[in-house]
Amino acid sequence: MTDIVTEKVTLSVADGTAMAAYVARPRGGQKRPGLLVIQEAFGVNAHIRDVTERFARQGYVAISPEMFHRTAPGFECPYGALDKALAEMQAMTETGMEQDLKAAHDWLKNQPDVQAGKIGGIGYCMGGRAAFLANATLPLQAAVSYYGGGIAPGLLGRAGALHGPMLLYWGGLDKYILPEHHRAVADALTQAGKPFVNVEFAHADHGFFCDDRPVYHPDAAAQSWALTLAFFRSTLG
Repeated sequence: MTDIVTEKVTLSVADGTAMAAYVARPRGGQKRPGLLVIQEAFGVNAHIRDVTERFARQGYVAISPEMFHRTAPGFECPYGALDKALAEMQAMTETGMEQDLKAAHDWLKNQPDVQAGKIGGIGYCMGGRAAFLANATLPLQAAVSYYGGGIAPGLLGRAGALHGPMLLYWGGLDKYILPEHHRAVADALTQAGKPFVNVEFAHADHGFFCDDRPVYHPDAAAQSWALTLAFFRSTLG
């Protein structure tokens, strides 16, 4: 397993705000692919920091931007405090999200240990939607969305703008994102002629990848992790 180092950095965003981000990278300075790791609505919490580190151990320079920085810098809340998370998420704008994603992408591509043409994105829940948006607005080589609520219907019109292949995960027991939403996303990508992989875990719920949540599904999490690594190996190297 690759030895890693972690740090917190501060990024300048186009609207004049400052955004903190958590970074994990392999030790040694060798050029590596870069990866945006995009938070759930509960913040860049211990779980998201752990996931960022997991990717660094796999050989990626990974950055997780704190996307609630305008309204609640440093925000983290327990998984049981959904109302607090939703309040922060609903305060976001699509324009602000795009600016945050671009700031994190710009930081990655300017790092001496990042291969500027080998940058991908991955996100969970709110971040799953953001990963789709990032793929549509930034020159990503690939992106992965875990149960990204709001892609359908909100971002379907952006399907034709995707830069890299898309891997999408859904939980069959998810009461927030329904089968018709999965189908709408797949249909939009098919009509746009974009390469994608669409995976539904029939017996998993929303949030199944997170081992800090009651809905954690070990089998779905392990299988999706293996597929995600294979997907990024084939698209980013």
